[in-house]
Amino acid sequence: MDTNSNKNGSEKFKIIGDWNEQSKELKEKFSQLTDSDLKFEPGKENELIERVGNRLNKKADEVMNIIKKATNVKSNGLTS
Repeated sequence: MDTNSNKNGSEKFKIIGDWNEQSKELKEKFSQLTDSDLKFEPGKENELIERVGNRLNKKADEVMNIIKKATNVKSNGLTS
């Protein structure tokens, strides 16, 4: 049994890559996000997801997908 799920039942989520760059990308796409919303400490991904979800009125899985897309854009050198 997987015990690494968050309280919404989603799989364990990890931030990979340069979070400073990813958070800048997210702020450009979602101007309502603040530095406080995007503050990240390793091991506290669920808190980040909850803050961003509350600000954007999105569910945890939607926030994880948004962050994953920002990660992929930066790691692939693509721009949106």
